[in-house]
Amino acid sequence: MTSFIDLDLGKGKDVISKHIYGHFVEHLGRCIYNGLWVGDDSPIPNTRGIRNDIVEALKAIKIPNLRWPGGCFADNYHWKDGIGPREDRPCMVNTDWGHVVENNHFGTHEFMDLCEQLKTEPYICGNVGSGTVQEMQQWVEYMTFDGQSPMANLRKKNGKDEPWKVKFFGVGNENWGCGGHMKAETYAEKYRQYQTYVNNYSGNNILKIACGPSEADYHWTEVIMRECMKETQQLKNSTHDKPIHSVWEYYRPQMWGLSLHYYVRNRLNYTSATKFDESLWFEYMQRTLYMDELITNHSNVMDQYDPDKKVAIIVDEWGSWYEPEPGTHPRFLFQQNTLRDALIAGVTLNIFNNHCDRVKMANIAQLINVLQALILTDGSDMLLTPTYYVFDMYKDHQDSTLIPLDLETRDYLFGDGSIPVVNASASRNQEGKVHITLCNLDPNRSEEITFNLKGENAISSVNARILTDPAMNACNTFEQPDQIKPCNFNDIKVQGNWISIILPAKSVLAIEIAFK
Repeated sequence: MTSFIDLDLGKGKDVISKHIYGHFVEHLGRCIYNGLWVGDDSPIPNTRGIRNDIVEALKAIKIPNLRWPGGCFADNYHWKDGIGPREDRPCMVNTDWGHVVENNHFGTHEFMDLCEQLKTEPYICGNVGSGTVQEMQQWVEYMTFDGQSPMANLRKKNGKDEPWKVKFFGVGNENWGCGGHMKAETYAEKYRQYQTYVNNYSGNNILKIACGPSEADYHWTEVIMRECMKETQQLKNSTHDKPIHSVWEYYRPQMWGLSLHYYVRNRLNYTSATKFDESLWFEYMQRTLYMDELITNHSNVMDQYDPDKKVAIIVDEWGSWYEPEPGTHPRFLFQQNTLRDALIAGVTLNIFNNHCDRVKMANIAQLINVLQALILTDGSDMLLTPTYYVFDMYKDHQDSTLIPLDLETRDYLFGDGSIPVVNASASRNQEGKVHITLCNLDPNRSEEITFNLKGENAISSVNARILTDPAMNACNTFEQPDQIKPCNFNDIKVQGNWISIILPAKSVLAIEIAFK
């Protein structure tokens, strides 16, 4: 059977936010310390302690936002310990990740410097689990107030006269678990309270993100939406015929986004990142596709309180999770990254693209040396993983208009299970070029695909890049850092506005189409 994709280029209306392609760094293992942060006295080339090679690699994929300081770490982090002269900062025990002692040398100033070097938006996650309302309020004031105040003056004393811009702020993390083991009703009240004091100063406009559910906890979503959208519903249902600019509007709980966390893993039996057979390939592809069901179902719950989709789903933790590599610290979560992870990333990003009416931001976990990392380091050496290359291949979707597509494809059968062979998304940028990203989930068979592009002049050029390898577990190592990377794909036939290709087994393909 030939797979068929039908695209009507005139039907696109929703924009794929660039923030879907966001990232995440946590004080966990070697993500920050001995990862992106080496200190300004390191022989490894750096700018104010931040590795230059990592910054350049991330700028190349147009990283749009970066989440910090966690993760579970966020609800144990007290920001004032991470400011001022580094030699005076108190050490702390990282109780979440291995009870290692940290020196707090990477704090607010260092993170904001990193974001400025990357030209990316900071996404700060505040401490609800063990922090106070005052602590959160003061952190926002410290970062963003341009004037005379205790916190602004403290920032200036620490060397930053001008305030930073902070676009995204998360009010707690996983408060159903490591962030306090709260009931949904308890967190809803906490959110309503804490977010009140996440203020906008000096023209800075913060988009507030509430802690959302773990996986399929639809009760959590229902409670948070119900309790945090009450005043919004009352205002919407009001019989007033004039705009309301009263204290009602000012004080009502504000929630731009609701987070969702989902990892592709087997909770009962964490498996190896590199040693697996086809049964585990198939299982992890199934688990990856489950993201589509989660987003659909949570969005349906949210529609009851927010039918206009003003509140976004923020998938700020996602990715694959395996057992740590042998010989490494079990709480540092260091794992290799294979072609299987490239497929997991490609399929997941396609799902986010296709749900861009509700999904407005996402953050893969994590950036360096932790879980489904884009970059691995070993001393001064650095390598790019297959997942990094997927982000590079997909970057043209950022802020482009989603093109809905009709996809007919065969099933990939294994044992008693079946999943669609082809997974895809498409978009059109402001220059009129169309980008299509495809994944072949079958590790054994190639797939012929025919595309019908309607509503445009004839095709003038088609360019494509592919990521694949004969081995399911192909990965880059420090001995062979370029084992798997994208290459040009030329097996493309064009006739008018029809395209046909043969998509190799276990591959990710990115196509760019220009028109006459």
